[in-house]
Amino acid sequence: LATPIIIMTGHGSVDLAVQALKAGAYDFIEKPLDLNRVLVALRNATDREELRKETVTLRQRKRNGDGHDMVGQSPALEEIRGVIAKVAPTDARVMITGTNGTGKEVVARHIHAQSGRKGGPFVEVNCAAIPAELIESELFGHEKGAFTSAVKQRKGRFEQAQGGTLFLDEIGDMALPAQAKMLRALQEKVIQRVGGDKNISVDVRVLAATNKDLTREISEGRFREDLFHRINVIPIHLPSLAERSEDVPLLVEHFLGGVAADLGVAPPHFEPAALKALSKAPWRGNIRELRNVVERLVILCGEVVSAADVQRHVTLD
Repeated sequence: LATPIIIMTGHGSVDLAVQALKAGAYDFIEKPLDLNRVLVALRNATDREELRKETVTLRQRKRNGDGHDMVGQSPALEEIRGVIAKVAPTDARVMITGTNGTGKEVVARHIHAQSGRKGGPFVEVNCAAIPAELIESELFGHEKGAFTSAVKQRKGRFEQAQGGTLFLDEIGDMALPAQAKMLRALQEKVIQRVGGDKNISVDVRVLAATNKDLTREISEGRFREDLFHRINVIPIHLPSLAERSEDVPLLVEHFLGGVAADLGVAPPHFEPAALKALSKAPWRGNIRELRNVVERLVILCGEVVSAADVQRHVTLD
């Protein structure tokens, strides 16, 4: 079932309950209703549905080859692997830069996986996707009654990442008030929930990423210089796919099996000339665009993908 079902009835029986659960109902509650029981059932059903969706997403990523592999053998990528191997065992903060689609999250996950914190949580926050008025609550949590919709206490991402890694994606889009609190959290390793006055100690490694030029953001007053120096201990810049075009054939192979399996077809053979043509494309959307192109070619072409197919279906200038 796509939506969890909870049956509430005043005419229940053991046989009916068994039948309902076998048919896929999440729970079966008889009247008179106990409000606490209903609330717990609703919460548990919602949590299970979120876990189901997350599992589906993770399986989809694995099938499509969109997991956390660093695919390629270019000198630029090998250099990044070397930096990761050196910095991962430390607790040094890392700033990952690069245009959209170059794999900044993949690098962050590799740092976490090779660190002493790999047994702890990896918590990601997309700073660009959270409204400015909510970012502080998202990061630091809030106390009950801190604002109109704060009906209960909530732990923020810092506390959720305790003992692990907090990845601040698109940190260049973080609002200035939140930047000030972030600076204090990094300096003193303590946070305060919104609406609270209690200092909460946090043991979290912070990794950050951005596609913006933070030096320009600083000069234009949109990013704090002191925060920049706090998080920019180890800079890692990811090249665009066009700058490591020799990795395109390996990436095509990496995506091909998962895409074909997802579409229920046999993976086509890419002729060497087709791979050469793909390697020359500008790839303004980087690795994400390449994956989409692989899917397009699998759908539109036959058992063999030729250079002519690439010229017909891919923008090469």
